[in-house]
Amino acid sequence: MQAQTDRIIEMAWEDRTPFEAIAFQFGISEKEVIALMRKHLLPSSFRMWRKRVAGRTTKHAKLRAFTGGRFRCSRQRSISSNSISKR
Repeated sequence: MQAQTDRIIEMAWEDRTPFEAIAFQFGISEKEVIALMRKHLLPSSFRMWRKRVAGRTTKHAKLRAFTGGRFRCSRQRSISSNSISKR
């Protein structure tokens, strides 16, 4: 469960991963993602994340200019551990 929670948090932080992709892969709604982020992040990190995603067109499939695409960036590496790799 911890690995799944970590992956949801990682996907929520990614700018190009819409909430619909998280719902498709994990079966949780945008409100549930927000609640999970509030529970697992520091208060300042949660506020920073909410400020980033508020009104961001890439986080909502209906607001995107393109319809096709991937759930993740083509340059994104697959992550096998609990850490986020840097470019």
